[in-house]
Amino acid sequence: MQEIKQLLIIGCGNMGGAMLAGWLASGLDPSRLAILDPALEQAPDGVALYRDPAEAQAAAAHDAVMLGFKPQQLGKLAPGIQGLTGAGICVYSLLAGITVTQLQQAFPSASAHVRVMPNLAARIGRSPVILLEEGLSEAQREGAFAQFDTLGTALWLEDESKFDLATALAGSGPGFVYRFIDALAAAASELGLEAGQATSLAVAMVDGASSLAAAADITPGELADRVASPGGMTREGMNVLDEGGALADLLTRTLIATRDRGAALAKGGD
Repeated sequence: MQEIKQLLIIGCGNMGGAMLAGWLASGLDPSRLAILDPALEQAPDGVALYRDPAEAQAAAAHDAVMLGFKPQQLGKLAPGIQGLTGAGICVYSLLAGITVTQLQQAFPSASAHVRVMPNLAARIGRSPVILLEEGLSEAQREGAFAQFDTLGTALWLEDESKFDLATALAGSGPGFVYRFIDALAAAASELGLEAGQATSLAVAMVDGASSLAAAADITPGELADRVASPGGMTREGMNVLDEGGALADLLTRTLIATRDRGAALAKGGD
């Protein structure tokens, strides 16, 4: 296994910051992480902070970079950071929708190009992390997996045509879950529960249900049927969700819209 010696995070916003926090919480040596960001006020103790590419290049400490800026900024920013992505440097990208081919075109001298998609639960070590690579050796692949797996559950995706769909599910999915929690609490509040109580109950319920689903040896669908006794309260509510396949249709349309936005970003859409 070949570990990433030092990862330079270029643009440490919400996602990059969550991953940084997750790595540090997992016990990763801060010296193995560095940041290039002109706007970040300060870095955690032990993590190098550079304000411009020349400063980072002069340090010459990293063997990998991770792109954490907006995908629409790739064309503008890539020329200025190519000096950081020369021979022997692996490029990891959080840029939604940006393909491996586009990364190769933007950083032609890099030794490998890797797409990465976690979600904000990386901060607490509970995120799925989707990985897809071109150019890593087997030893580098093992090292990359080991580092990203500390953020939750890493997995390699081999078919890039599925990456935007996987991103829609695992990367954007928390937003949909938060919306569901909020709607469930709002419905209970509308029906008479105090708003704060409704939110607390909804959050605790989802936390427990997701933990049970993660530990179960049966599918979530089977779990749902187990908690819904024939003629009981839960079954009556699930009948509303299942009627006409409305919930499944809604979520299918949600994932399609999210996936297709990734394709639009890859084409430079705003």
